[in-house]
Amino acid sequence: MIDVILESTHNENHNVRTFWFKPNQSIHYTPGQFIEMYLPHDNPDERGIKHWFTLSSSPTETLISITTKYAGDKSSTFKKTLFGLEPGARVQIVEPMGDFVLPKDTNIPLVFVAGGMGVTPFHSIVKWLTDVGEKRTIQVLLAANKPEDVLFEKLFRDYGAKVRVIVSEPSGEWRGEVGRLSAEKILELTGKPDDKRIYVSGPEPMVEALEKDLHDHNIKKSQLVLDFFPGYTADLK
Repeated sequence: MIDVILESTHNENHNVRTFWFKPNQSIHYTPGQFIEMYLPHDNPDERGIKHWFTLSSSPTETLISITTKYAGDKSSTFKKTLFGLEPGARVQIVEPMGDFVLPKDTNIPLVFVAGGMGVTPFHSIVKWLTDVGEKRTIQVLLAANKPEDVLFEKLFRDYGAKVRVIVSEPSGEWRGEVGRLSAEKILELTGKPDDKRIYVSGPEPMVEALEKDLHDHNIKKSQLVLDFFPGYTADLK
């Protein structure tokens, strides 16, 4: 277990916050990996005192970060405790792990498909690519309920990725894509799959449905890299 101290927080939008922690020892990780956080608190609900989080920070940064959503009264006691932490609070994490990472071959075209909070590993990856100056061919599909729920779009565009945003509950002024993610929509917006590597990250039901749908559209298993977020629902809320 590694002790980390909360340094600061940043509100990304109306209900999403990034938490920046200073580890008490060096942490080595690959962009896209995740941690498990332990946060003991009084009267925990059935969701317990530990939670998986993808690191939204880049290994190029001194601090590590997680970015997560607060669902108000529907939030777990863990999330309520987390969002109540003040700078200086100490929590514990396990070493980063996971294989939702970039391929070693820099020539493989990449498609990043993010549903809701599934955008966090892509933030880590693209922040790292930006910081080290490594260029890859990347298309990013960001799916959210409403336009104001879209996260980190500027980072992806500044890097040079081709970005498309899809919302299921558009505002009157919205002029972008409308609908929900499907294999047909993904292939429509990103073109022929050919030798592309398709990364899908988001709520578990969404990822499972897209995996089957993409296979049904003749996307090979070797072309798919999947990462799901337990506890989030298929409608991204």
